[in-house]
Amino acid sequence: MSDRAKGVPRPLKKVEFTVKFATRQADKGWSDLLGTTRSAVVDAWDFLTRTPKAQSEQNHPLKGPLATVVRDGTTHERWQYELPGGARLWFYVEGQTVWLVDVHTRHPNKTK
Repeated sequence: MSDRAKGVPRPLKKVEFTVKFATRQADKGWSDLLGTTRSAVVDAWDFLTRTPKAQSEQNHPLKGPLATVVRDGTTHERWQYELPGGARLWFYVEGQTVWLVDVHTRHPNKTK
């Protein structure tokens, strides 16, 4: 493939957040969601890169035992972004990075 035929990655503004996978499960779940609900995943990406901690019915911190996640000895507040059909993105924010911890293709039993 020539350099001209490569896709152009979406650039981020300096105030936007970078989205990264914290786990292999999140990477796989993201790919699965792209295959079934691409438009909703793109909307989620836009939201997470701009305002990942804006609380709404669709995006909010988890509660109880799911409220935090520990990574590399540091405790972080765990958030949930809800997609149509019950899919969920669980993430935490560290600096200007949104770390996807779990990507659920349907409503996770842990939150029922």
